[in-house]
Amino acid sequence: MRLHRLDITAFGPFGGAQSVDFDDLSTAGLFLLHGPTGAGKTSVLDAVCYALYGSVPGARQSGQGTTLRSDHADPATRTEVRLELSVAGRRLEVARQPPWERSKKRGTGTTVDKAQSRLREYDAGTGSWKDLSRSHQEIGEEITQVLGMSREQFCQVVLLPQGDFARFLRADAEARGRLLGRLFDTHRFAAVEKRLADRRRATEAQVREGDAELLADAHRMQQAAGEAPEPPEPAPGDPGLAEAVLEWAAVARSTARERQTIAHCARAAAESALAAAERVLEDVREVARLQGRFAQARERAERLEERAEAHREDRARMERARKAETVAPALELRDAAEAEHRRAGVEEVRARGELPQTYADAGAAGLATAARKAAEELGGLESARRAERRLAELVAERAELDGEERADEDVLQDTEGWLAKWETTQADLRSRIESAQEAATRAEQLAVRREPAEQRLSAARQRDRFARDADEAQARVLRLAERAVEARAHWLDLKEQRLLGIAAELAAGLVDGRPCAVCGGTEHPEPAQKVAGHVDRETEERALAAFQRADEERAEAERQLALVQRALAAAGAEAGDAPTERLAALVKELEEEYARARRGASLLHPAREALLHAEQERDRRTAAQREAAVRAASRTTRRDALERERVALEGELAQARGDAESVAARAAQLERTAGLLTEAAEAARAAGDSAQRLKDADARLADAAFRAGFDTPQAAATALLDDAAHRDLRHRLDAWQSEEAAVRGVLAEADTAAAAQQPPADLATAERDAAAAARRLQDTVSAWDAAERRRAELDRLSARATVSVRRLAPLREEYDRVARMASLAAGTSADNERRMRLESYVLAARLEQVAAAATVRLKRMSSGRYTLVHSDDRAGRGRSGLGLHVVDAWTGRERDTATLSGGETFFASLALALGLADVVTDEAGGVRLDTLFIDEGFGSLDDQTLDEVLDVLDSLRERDRSVGIVSHVADLRRRIHAQLEIVKGRTGSVVRQRGQ
Repeated sequence: MRLHRLDITAFGPFGGAQSVDFDDLSTAGLFLLHGPTGAGKTSVLDAVCYALYGSVPGARQSGQGTTLRSDHADPATRTEVRLELSVAGRRLEVARQPPWERSKKRGTGTTVDKAQSRLREYDAGTGSWKDLSRSHQEIGEEITQVLGMSREQFCQVVLLPQGDFARFLRADAEARGRLLGRLFDTHRFAAVEKRLADRRRATEAQVREGDAELLADAHRMQQAAGEAPEPPEPAPGDPGLAEAVLEWAAVARSTARERQTIAHCARAAAESALAAAERVLEDVREVARLQGRFAQARERAERLEERAEAHREDRARMERARKAETVAPALELRDAAEAEHRRAGVEEVRARGELPQTYADAGAAGLATAARKAAEELGGLESARRAERRLAELVAERAELDGEERADEDVLQDTEGWLAKWETTQADLRSRIESAQEAATRAEQLAVRREPAEQRLSAARQRDRFARDADEAQARVLRLAERAVEARAHWLDLKEQRLLGIAAELAAGLVDGRPCAVCGGTEHPEPAQKVAGHVDRETEERALAAFQRADEERAEAERQLALVQRALAAAGAEAGDAPTERLAALVKELEEEYARARRGASLLHPAREALLHAEQERDRRTAAQREAAVRAASRTTRRDALERERVALEGELAQARGDAESVAARAAQLERTAGLLTEAAEAARAAGDSAQRLKDADARLADAAFRAGFDTPQAAATALLDDAAHRDLRHRLDAWQSEEAAVRGVLAEADTAAAAQQPPADLATAERDAAAAARRLQDTVSAWDAAERRRAELDRLSARATVSVRRLAPLREEYDRVARMASLAAGTSADNERRMRLESYVLAARLEQVAAAATVRLKRMSSGRYTLVHSDDRAGRGRSGLGLHVVDAWTGRERDTATLSGGETFFASLALALGLADVVTDEAGGVRLDTLFIDEGFGSLDDQTLDEVLDVLDSLRERDRSVGIVSHVADLRRRIHAQLEIVKGRTGSVVRQRGQ
């Protein structure tokens, strides 16, 4: 694996877009990644890990949706990491964008865009990138497969982050085994272990399932048997399990049959007891019903007695109401008289209120006299009214004369203007008549030309149609002729074949003793035999008939063709050689010209009518002009006469009006006064009459109430009931009578009275006895059903247990064989003394190679003091095979790697990581690790050790590897020339790169 380029946008401390060219940095083989604390050195490694795996190393992976985005980034810039790398001979580009909370494009608030990923591969053949996937899951699986490491393993072997570069060195055997298994592709050995373990579990599960099924059947038989003894409980695999279960099942079946017989006897006894209890219950229920009926009747009688006084009051009230009904007409008459008297009094007060104060004390006679005087004065004004009306008529007639004069003046002016334009109008109308006459003549000429053109066009269209029909008929004749020729050839072929085999056909009709139709002989020693495919007479005749039909169809088609050709010739002679389209255009042009001429000719009659109307209008206007002059002379004489009459009438009216505005106003005053006086006199007389009628009605009402037995008319009115009260009272009386009759009927029943004399029926006791008997029967039936089901279930389960015992025997033998092999491969067998698994055995050899490769660099780093060795000793109760120790040359003793100091642990783990990379690269199926990062730890080394470590790292360029050192140790900036500097600022960190 080699990194080429890293592009970071709005990620971590980097507010803008930053790029890292690893190809330039890796030229020297060793480069330094440095910067102040908090600038973002580790964020560069985080970006590499995030691009590959979608998450960052260690504890920094929590809350990535928000913490990965730079706080310095522009709100419109999205966080993105893009990494270009080569792995397994492929050049890939991975781009990832975490979830992004941004402002909504419409409206207010924010929205969250989903995370996005993209994986591309460079195609050297086309020189372009091609998309592989945009799925997070697919990209993660692809990266993990090509790298051969998970995120945690990648961080441990390639990145070696802060504080974790010694974890592999101090890891236990299981952790080392997981990492080495991924790097060296030893999963096939683990697959063998898993295959054996799965096979063992499968066979074990089958055996246990069979044992469990057998034991389950035993428990089911125990549950079905009820109170049977406990079934046997041997462990799975016990040889005596089957025999014990089958013996127990035989005992349980025998017990179940005995219990079934006992349950049947108990059921018969319970059925008899239930029948007797039900008969007793029915008798008790009938007595209880009659006693309840008698008790209800007694209660109803008591309630009637309690309401007896109210019933007597209702009857008395009904009697008073019947008497009061005889007084009702007198009451209604008195109420009507009183209402009329009140209305008359109100009307009298209103009429007197409209009269002058002088008539306030006048009686009805005085008011009538005053009304007659006003009417007499009104009659004297009739002559003045006629004069006033005549004066109004004079004024109207004078206005009418003035209107006639103005109308005649308008007529004279309009007539003079119209007559002035008469010559022009007459000439225009005569021109329209001439144009219409010319159009009519043109239409007649075109009509003569149109019909022959249409006939020629119709003939041309028929000519074209007949031509198409002739072509089709010609083609049909050719097809039918070919078919007839083929049918004739087929018939002749069949006929020839029949003639070739005619001897066999004649031989088929030969009979011994009869002469031959050909030679006449009566003996037929060797008659000809029919060969395969012989054509008989019937087949030949069918072919001949087919030929004749085809020939008839050909002849008919030729006749049709001749008819069409004759029709085509006739149509061509009439239409000529002109194309149909040109003839159609000529006909269309004639039709349009004819239509225009017809429209012009249609204007002839309206033009003549218009000229006639204009001449009549001229004559009318000339006569009207003369009549207006005559009327003007007569109006002058009439106006003088009207003026003299008007002066005389105005003098007469001035004397009759007096101080009123007009005679009509004076007459209106007198009419209103006479009307008010007359109305007041009538109202006074009506009030007196109504008072008298009210007095008479009071007398008649008092007499009617006394005769009906009431002391006062008010008492009679109180006793009178309305319709609703009468119906309610009648209903209560009828209900009382019905209830009283019903109660008497019940108390008179003999059965009910006899039941009432008996002690109270104990229905509850009878029902309890019947219910108890029913329950006993149900219990016995249930017990019998249960005993029957137990017996049947025990028979079924016993048979199934027998089948299970036979099936389990070969499965148990297979399980014993597979279990021994799986335990040996898993390191759990007693035969495997070191408890080493199969995969661990293979990885132990690889770890020996890693330790040897790491020792080469460790000796240089430690000045020959330390050596890493593989140990297959067991650690406590754990398994052996992947132990790792360090040998101290100064003491000659082998000790655990956990005893190394901080600096020693650093360069020992570094040497181990480099050795691991060498072995993985050399492994044919492994992944080449060309880029490594070491994050911190160099500050724990002294100058001499640091020089030795750097020499070892610098030697990696021999194998085309590059190592990136992440450190802020000042001395490293002097020793390593290829550098990637992270500079922090208020707007975010930036990257400065310096190559070799």
